[in-house]
Amino acid sequence: MLKYTFILLLLFGLGTPLVFGQGKTEPILASKDTIKNQEINPLAPAKAAFYSAIVPGLGQVYNKKYWKVPLVYGALGTTLYFYSTNNSKYHEFRDAYKNRLAGIKNDKYSYLDDARLITAQKFYQRNRDLSLLLTVAFYVLNIIDANVDAHLGQFNVNDNLSMRPDLNPRDLNLKPSIGIAFNYKFQ
Repeated sequence: MLKYTFILLLLFGLGTPLVFGQGKTEPILASKDTIKNQEINPLAPAKAAFYSAIVPGLGQVYNKKYWKVPLVYGALGTTLYFYSTNNSKYHEFRDAYKNRLAGIKNDKYSYLDDARLITAQKFYQRNRDLSLLLTVAFYVLNIIDANVDAHLGQFNVNDNLSMRPDLNPRDLNLKPSIGIAFNYKFQ
């Protein structure tokens, strides 16, 4: 009984890659991979990053990911809007506080005392700096996205993807053992 079980497991182990391996026939409804027919351009990621650095969103257009361009301009435009708003409010409260120190009390913030003017000035200064930091972060993220997308656009997907069992002897007793090996080739 043990002999038949071993033979059955051996046939199953050797037959599984043949059944699930990729043959030369294609199914009728399979879609063709368009990437494997293209030439690999090693400078495309650098070019996409350069284009995005010059004009935000141009690297996404170069990669033909047009739907990302509104996201890039939305993120950059929103953070620049908040930077501009917080900067103008910061300067208003700073000028009101400077005028108060100079003795001029006829401004639109005359109902606030000095401590509140300083608090508002610090609040808008912190928000302005945070908005500038987020603008720079979204700009850098735009460049990184274009670069990574250009790299992944050249990712090689071919039909030679299969699993084959590997018979390796054990280190201690040199008896063969069944295992699976995954081999990757980078070209």
